[in-house]
Amino acid sequence: MRLFVGLGNPGAKYARNRHNIGFMAVDEIARRHGFAPWRRRFQGETSEGSLGTERVILLKPMTYMNESGRSVQEAAGFFKIAEGDVTVFHDELELLPGKVRVKIGGGIAGHNGLRSISAHIGNDYRRVRLGIGHPGVKELVHGHVLSDFAKADNEWVATLCDAVAEHAALLAKGTDATFANRVHLAMQAKGFLTKDENGKE
Repeated sequence: MRLFVGLGNPGAKYARNRHNIGFMAVDEIARRHGFAPWRRRFQGETSEGSLGTERVILLKPMTYMNESGRSVQEAAGFFKIAEGDVTVFHDELELLPGKVRVKIGGGIAGHNGLRSISAHIGNDYRRVRLGIGHPGVKELVHGHVLSDFAKADNEWVATLCDAVAEHAALLAKGTDATFANRVHLAMQAKGFLTKDENGKE
């Protein structure tokens, strides 16, 4: 069994924030793969279903970002899910908008949701880093992540969440590099993440 955690803040006023792209991704996984209705438990909301041959619990902590680890610890403990079978979807400032990277363990780069999870279950869980871009200067970061995506962003955000959901079974079976590549190709096919004249994205 796998635990897929989307990070965000609860409530309508945060729903379209850049910081909530983790919620958006797991919502789309649930929708696309016909998961069970969301239910309140473990200080969050869960939905159960299957991705390929893997049973997966989706979790959206409702504790606010800074306390996400409490919800993750409760859910992982209840289902006896090991740290290595936990995957966290979160916003990533250091990646261009629409880019995806998958890694296991490593630093938290100042992300309060990851800090809380690492404090509660350890650090060796999988992170799906969903690029939201950096505002350019450190002083603008807080406002950037807690602001809504611009209308011009809506298309790439929807495309990204759709691609993540379409290929989520690859994550569930641990083929991380293939998952990241498929999402990348899906973004390119829709005209996002195009290469410049130097071949860089």
